[in-house]
Amino acid sequence: MTAASISTAAYLVAALLFILSLAGLSKHETARQGWTYGVAGMVVALAATIQLTLHESSVRGSTALVLAISLVVGAAIGLWRARVVRMTGMPELIALLHSFVGLAAVLVGWASYIEVERNGEGGFSGTLLSIHHAEVSLGIFIGAVTFTGSIVANLKLSARIKSAPLVLPGKNLLNLGALLAFVVLTVVFVAEPALWPVIAVTAIALLFGWHLVASIGGGDMPVVVSMLNSYSGWAAAASGFLLDNDLLIVVGALVGSSGAYLSYIMCKAMNRSFVSVIAGGFGIEAPAGGGDGGQGEHRETNADETAELLAGASRVVITPGYGMAVAQAQYPVAELTRTLRARGVDVRFGIHPVAGRLPGHMNVLLAEAKVPYDIVLEMDEINDDFATTDVVLVIGANDTVNPAAMDDPGSPIAGMPVLRVWEAANVVVFKRSMASGYAGVQNPLFFRENTAMLFGDAKTRSDEIVASLASLAALSGTRVAPVPA
Repeated sequence: MTAASISTAAYLVAALLFILSLAGLSKHETARQGWTYGVAGMVVALAATIQLTLHESSVRGSTALVLAISLVVGAAIGLWRARVVRMTGMPELIALLHSFVGLAAVLVGWASYIEVERNGEGGFSGTLLSIHHAEVSLGIFIGAVTFTGSIVANLKLSARIKSAPLVLPGKNLLNLGALLAFVVLTVVFVAEPALWPVIAVTAIALLFGWHLVASIGGGDMPVVVSMLNSYSGWAAAASGFLLDNDLLIVVGALVGSSGAYLSYIMCKAMNRSFVSVIAGGFGIEAPAGGGDGGQGEHRETNADETAELLAGASRVVITPGYGMAVAQAQYPVAELTRTLRARGVDVRFGIHPVAGRLPGHMNVLLAEAKVPYDIVLEMDEINDDFATTDVVLVIGANDTVNPAAMDDPGSPIAGMPVLRVWEAANVVVFKRSMASGYAGVQNPLFFRENTAMLFGDAKTRSDEIVASLASLAALSGTRVAPVPA
């Protein structure tokens, strides 16, 4: 077999492994297996690419050295980041990784253009040359939009810039103008290849990507992350066409299509328009009201009172949010869950589709703490049960349990489906302060008669509640059998 046929066969195997990886990652129970398939697919793809590159290189020694250095440096950085990153920092890390894919697509586009020009059209002619130039322009555009858009998402998620949407005069016209300019410049570049249209497309795409994501409010960042995931896939596919690499095309299409579908699902869950998502700046037409203004008086509670409330409950629902991730409270929350279940309390979790800062964030945290999969339910599965629930614990959530989304048409989160926790008999909100949530909207839930605020660090308060429940059990002489994790 030739080197090309070996690499083709290896790429086919890698593509199948990546498909199996996506299938496995779609469920908690098979996620580890899906991860294994993904790693195996990447190892096969890297080995095949190295083999083919060395075979086609005229200077194998120096090429092998460059590849070895790249692999070692890249692996070292990747392993280091994987070891030090916290789950709270995972959303911004993912956004940063998306930016790398976008930047790579831009560099591949430029390199492909320079290579063709330097080699006197590189063997292309006529229609093929025009198609190549169109691919260069499209690849650079998608990559540059992904690059700067992901950088903005990273800065917003890490709180380095404000999460509030950027509202420039005529922002929609600016976006449409950027798209029109890209189309015109691509036509010009295909008709009369020159350097200046490539420079112009790159500059416009970089600015367009920045404005596209900057125009989206922080409360909608989880959808933005999935959208950028899709963009990075299409950027990789564009690079595959320019490099004549079938695996990049297949993998890019897989990531692009799955990311787009995930964005669509999340838009449906948030009652947002999918078209407005990919156009940028959705969800900001409503006035930016809902500050921290007076909503009434709130009622405070403490760990002992909360423990007594839970001890007398038969049905409890826990709704976690990003605050739980920040406090690293998933482990004491899992212990609290086991303690209550050992007492015969029916405990379940209600997960909003955009709880946290990226899709599935809360599910991963709870799985990490060994919370059973079967008691972790999605919003649509649990919303109708709140009316018959004795106690709801809102741990670090805000916008996803805000009744203003349903009651206030002028709210920036108006129309977004939320967890109807206020329908329960009692609601205890774990929060550090009365400050508004990530979307900058105050929550009327905090001032309802059946709501009590438990201020402080969620991890500390959860530990205190577990200790208080143990004391109550000791005082009553109750002996409970432990519930397995």
